[in-house]
Amino acid sequence: MQSYNSFEVAQSQIKAAAELLNLDRATLNLLLWPQREFKFTLPVKMDNGDTNIFHGYRIQHNFARGPAKGGIRFHPDETIDSIRALASWMTWKAAVVDLPLGGGKGGVVCDPRKMSVRELENTARAYVRAIWQHIGIDRDVPAPDVYTNPQTMAWMMDEYETITNQHQPGVMSNKPLSLGGIRGRRGATARGGVVVVQEACRTFGVDPTGAYAIQGFGAIGQRIAMFHQELLGGGKLIAVSDSSGAIYSKAGINPKELVSHKLRTGSVVGFPEAEAMDPQALLELDVAVLYPSALENAINIGNAKRISARIICELANGPTTPQADKILFEKGVHVIPDILANAGGVTGSYLELVQNRDSFYWSESLVDERLDKTMTRAYQTVVSGAQARKIPMRMSAMLVAVARVAEACKLRGWV
Repeated sequence: MQSYNSFEVAQSQIKAAAELLNLDRATLNLLLWPQREFKFTLPVKMDNGDTNIFHGYRIQHNFARGPAKGGIRFHPDETIDSIRALASWMTWKAAVVDLPLGGGKGGVVCDPRKMSVRELENTARAYVRAIWQHIGIDRDVPAPDVYTNPQTMAWMMDEYETITNQHQPGVMSNKPLSLGGIRGRRGATARGGVVVVQEACRTFGVDPTGAYAIQGFGAIGQRIAMFHQELLGGGKLIAVSDSSGAIYSKAGINPKELVSHKLRTGSVVGFPEAEAMDPQALLELDVAVLYPSALENAINIGNAKRISARIICELANGPTTPQADKILFEKGVHVIPDILANAGGVTGSYLELVQNRDSFYWSESLVDERLDKTMTRAYQTVVSGAQARKIPMRMSAMLVAVARVAEACKLRGWV
């Protein structure tokens, strides 16, 4: 399988959109690169008394429409280019759903699976000590990402407030409820994905109660299974995979029972009402909806021609390679691209930010209602552009997003 540099892919998407929009060279060059990049070393005291030096990053891609927004991931394989790409996609993600935010992303090169809770806390606090002058509710608002969670954000928020001697819960998003988090935020990414699938089914006449499959059954995948049943009025979950393997049942899998099994055993493997299957074969099943929610480049030139799903909803970032994207479009597969499909997360974070600013908190039903309206409106805008221009949904989404950010840059007089 061909390997892709994610930042080069992100830049190629920007160039393609800029060409169709007839953007001038200066605007294109501005959008191709992050406006700010921070790289720092983090001395972290470990439980055995040693001090480990971890490398950390924070990339702030664009501020034209508002403060940077994006997660912080703890991962041993993190690279500057992967974070640049993710920061860029956050800019377009916020713009495509029309939020007054820019894009950012951060990371620490470490293996959290080999670290204690105290070591993780020390790392989180060290990260904030390195970057605190460049984040804030009006500058850059981080969130959890891979191997980080609301507890990580709680530690980071506390460190920031300790340094600044101010109460600023809005400096981080997706926090615990008791520290300024909001109801419904944990399920916002999955809920937003299912909302746009619902719109896609209506637009293209696909039966929303048909078969569906989920690649990746972490927190988001588990919630997808539940929301698909709840919002689409049913549906038959026939296959699921995680890092340990995959399972299949022609008769259908009960999502609640599978979630319980996963939480109890740590894997979908061994679920009694399904049989084992090849994880790669899951992607090629004949389903109404396929949710790639795990790996980059999962759908590639090697398997794209065998994809049989009518709708693909990209809950993962970058699950489809550029070559595969072209093949799927020619096959008539409706791909809801990641910058739209998983934008429920940044939408939920924005709603949390608004509530933190006002110190007034809404009910979960009101949060869900506002999330649903935002995602529905964004999908309708993107699909209308795709149909009018006869272009893939990814390109249509990029055209919407890049045009909005480019306009903001020009109005500010940057280019």
